[in-house]
Amino acid sequence: MASALETAFDPHALAGHVDSLTLPSGRKLMLRFAQPDDSDRLQRYFRSLSQASRHNRLMSGAPELPAPQLDRFVHSGEADAYTLIASMADDDSDDVIGEVRYGHFGPDVEFGLSVADRWRGQGIGSVMLANLECRAAALGGERLFGDTLRSNSAMISLARSSGYQFSPTPYDWKQVRLEKPVTYLPLDIPCTTWRLAAGARRSIGV
Repeated sequence: MASALETAFDPHALAGHVDSLTLPSGRKLMLRFAQPDDSDRLQRYFRSLSQASRHNRLMSGAPELPAPQLDRFVHSGEADAYTLIASMADDDSDDVIGEVRYGHFGPDVEFGLSVADRWRGQGIGSVMLANLECRAAALGGERLFGDTLRSNSAMISLARSSGYQFSPTPYDWKQVRLEKPVTYLPLDIPCTTWRLAAGARRSIGV
């Protein structure tokens, strides 16, 4: 069996790692790394978003995720960037209802996320952001940040309720930057697997 460290940081071991997150309703949200065979599933998800939601996420009028970007999204772990896809544990269809893309660059972990329109208002974005904090801490990140359009009221509201601070995005007045320090120490990370991974990472000086 792969160790927590291998599971968390080896791109070849990512497929077997799934987090089960509890929503406010008590239902379980499954969060796993996107893999190459998720291409069609992930593309269907982006096509299913409303025009406004897709524009907010892609910051363009593209009707779907552009092919080069899709290829990067389904190759989690390459270039220290990862994609997570969310689905409901009690839904046999395994439809994607949300996604997170994040990258680890020195002390910073940059992210972007979206939630399917019909699944909004159920706490999915909040639990995904909380889980991302665990992952950022395990990677040794010191700051989480993302940029969004100033008109993206849903993302801004989610970030505000999750404790993020706001500042202007450099060189783009249409966007705003969301920032939050990563304050967890390895033993304090509230997600068991990622706490173990962080401890292992720290012990070998990764």
